Amino acid sequence: MKKLIFIFSFFHASIFYSQNLTTEGQNLIDDQNNNVILRGINLGGWMLQEPYLLQFTGAANSQNEFKEKLIEFIGQENTENFYYSWYENFITQADVDSIASFGFNSIRLPIHYNLFTLPIQDEPVLGEHTWLDLGFSMVDNLLDWCEANSIYLILDLHAAPGGQGSGSDINDYNPSLPSLWESSENKNKTIALWGKIAERYKDEPWIGGYDLLNETHWSLQEYELRNLYIDITDEIRIYDNNHIIFIEGNWYANDFSGLTPPWDDNLVYSFHKYWSYNDSLDWVTWIRSQFNIPLWMGEAGENSNQWFTESIKVFEENNIGWAFWPWKKLESISAPFSFDSNLNYDNLVNYFRDEVSAPSIQSAVDGLMELAEDSHISNNKYQKDVTDAMLRQPNSSELIPFSQNSIPGIINASDYDLGTQGISYYDKDFATYHVSTNEFQAWNQGWQYRNDGVDIQNNSDADGNGFHIAFTDSDEWLIYTVDVENTGYYNLITRYSGEYSGNMSLLFNDQPIAENIYLYSTGNWNNFINKLTPNIYLTEGNYKFKVYMNQGGYNLYNFNFLKSQNIPDFAISQAYTIDNYNIGVLLNQPILSGQDFNNSIFGIKIDDNFVDISSINIDQQNNRILLIESTEQFSFASEIKLTNYTSDQILSGFDEYLPEFNDFPVFNNLEDRHLIPGIIQVEDFIDQDGYVIEDCYDVGGGFNFGYTDVGDYAKYQVLVEETGQYEINFRVASEWQGGIISLKLEDGIEEYNLTNISVPITGGWQNWQTTTSIVNINEGAYTLTMTVNQPGFNINWIEFDYLGNSMGLEESTHNKLKIYPNPTSRILNIRTLLQNYKVEVFDLMGKKIYESFDDKFINIDRYENGIYLLKISSSHQTQSKLFIKN
Repeated sequence: MKKLIFIFSFFHASIFYSQNLTTEGQNLIDDQNNNVILRGINLGGWMLQEPYLLQFTGAANSQNEFKEKLIEFIGQENTENFYYSWYENFITQADVDSIASFGFNSIRLPIHYNLFTLPIQDEPVLGEHTWLDLGFSMVDNLLDWCEANSIYLILDLHAAPGGQGSGSDINDYNPSLPSLWESSENKNKTIALWGKIAERYKDEPWIGGYDLLNETHWSLQEYELRNLYIDITDEIRIYDNNHIIFIEGNWYANDFSGLTPPWDDNLVYSFHKYWSYNDSLDWVTWIRSQFNIPLWMGEAGENSNQWFTESIKVFEENNIGWAFWPWKKLESISAPFSFDSNLNYDNLVNYFRDEVSAPSIQSAVDGLMELAEDSHISNNKYQKDVTDAMLRQPNSSELIPFSQNSIPGIINASDYDLGTQGISYYDKDFATYHVSTNEFQAWNQGWQYRNDGVDIQNNSDADGNGFHIAFTDSDEWLIYTVDVENTGYYNLITRYSGEYSGNMSLLFNDQPIAENIYLYSTGNWNNFINKLTPNIYLTEGNYKFKVYMNQGGYNLYNFNFLKSQNIPDFAISQAYTIDNYNIGVLLNQPILSGQDFNNSIFGIKIDDNFVDISSINIDQQNNRILLIESTEQFSFASEIKLTNYTSDQILSGFDEYLPEFNDFPVFNNLEDRHLIPGIIQVEDFIDQDGYVIEDCYDVGGGFNFGYTDVGDYAKYQVLVEETGQYEINFRVASEWQGGIISLKLEDGIEEYNLTNISVPITGGWQNWQTTTSIVNINEGAYTLTMTVNQPGFNINWIEFDYLGNSMGLEESTHNKLKIYPNPTSRILNIRTLLQNYKVEVFDLMGKKIYESFDDKFINIDRYENGIYLLKISSSHQTQSKLFIKN
């Protein structure tokens, strides 16, 4: 029995009482002269079944081929029964009610001509047009539902007579018959169909307009598409002078060659947008500016929620309405609604693919009818993250709970809050831009449950929601809104699996609540086990719970917080860096208020050098945290320890003194920076605008910046290790123009202009040369900004060489290997200037027990106690150090 999923909305639509959409200059307006931005959805799959929407790709190239196979296998009557059931179920009034309740104000309906008129080869009299009731009655019903909800309906001829493109999957083109462009009869039928539609709906105020042809893709004469559009327009205007005509370009809507200037006073140019960067619409907005005419984005989609939000924000900032594709889809995460397939249908499709033997006719019919019934919205799965990304997130950075999370209780890892990349989660792969990059990128690699960059897989383990977070990577994170019901201690059980080890931090409102949790290999990805973290002290209230993957490589199922009656002995849970001067010390008991601390009760070691403390205070936001400020700054590469603490100095709220300790390691979580001296690859930026990244054919390959323009910039986080004179080498190429680059440093207070350097003409865009500038730089942490002052070049990398003395790479103290803490029982941190290095660990018998690449730390918990040799090596140098596992 299918589970009924109730339709609800977290976004309340405005009620539109105005209607009669028309154009005025560059705007769409209603009959009250209000500017209207169309926020729409496409009902793809209802009147035209594209193969991928119903997952029969490989079984048939088009709807007509699929239908022919059905007729041949199950008969004409069974096939007709399936399609009538499909039309009855796939879109109903409940769908339109939901569309309106979520906040959409328009629908784009892709129509198939053969629901309205016969194909030319089936006409009883050649050149005449037989009109069919089915298509018109479907539109009539849909329009009634739209009117009841104040929704505009835009009719889109998705499959024109004969087919307007060679892509059979898109427009049901049959290669064995003449296309739209190869038959005057097909053109005449297309013109007549639009005339019939206009005659029928000319007085309907909630008809938003007529989208004459979807995504033409055919090699045409310069004005052939324009001429057909004008003929259709002339036919429409015989009956209807009120409604907008929407015009798409050739080659999937976006080539408007020959289609300007406009030929009608109530016309809109419509473009489509898939899988490209969302940085600019200049490639199409020129039409609006030059001809003072509106634009509409008629189709986009099949991407991640982040891409949806990015693109819609750009559309609306440019006063351009939109319609996303599609409303629902078979077993997909990227549409507002999804529905399940069934075994009988799958067997039928696989039989058409010649992958299995023929099923029985009855099982095939049962599978098709079940599919049609399951397409009804009452049997669909509502995917609220998709509509939230389209309708709320473009204009709001607020976090909204995906589910209600209470402590004590279970928090499912996949139920992180609703919000964008960098707001509710951070994942290294969050959208595909393969039209721009030429490389497809999966965003959710598990393709389950949600349409964000977070990777989610199915899970059959007990005590959860059936989904776990997978493919975790270092520095990724998730946020959950949680309500702690009572102040006290809690035991946390983390349910996880993995073939490798890793660790994560848990934070409430960006402050840690426990020591880092280390997750060790469970043997395989499907073997989920429990990890206990006892006695976490939490105070009553509402929090943003962040799970930060310091080192990824595991699956996360859920977090179970259980109330505990135990009070642990007073101790430090964790010490960690807050910034370049401040350390937080998390204690496992609240600190008694009113205490004044002498700055000498602690000592700080930075790389084994003692430094003074300037202040020690209790955090006003969390009375389990001590804030310690150093008089000297530390960097991401520093080894930091708290030491020389004697007992009876810090008293807890439970009347216990913190016991003495020495050399307590501080978890250094400062952001990694490019070390200077060293090389910065230009693509390793934290932010950039304007540059285009392209493949590089210089020595070493990789990528370079190209297509430079004035004002293009890129920013990099850098750490200058020593004050002195530096030689800056720029690796550049320029075919004919040259250019000028400027560098500046910012430390958060001041800006320092480093240099302006002229780029020579090298004779080719991949003919690389190095040009040099000499500067003085003070040590410290900076943001480095590289800006184009004069364009016309490519750049591959920037190298900073220290000139303060004659030391080469092998002699420089800056290239020494640092490992810490040493001895250690769990994590060994690695700091080195080497790039692209191999990490190896050997026991004292010379046996290699570990090998990896570019590790910044390794987990040695499973090693036997003893002495080991760590060796790192690159093409330039080999470094090694002994460490002790205790």
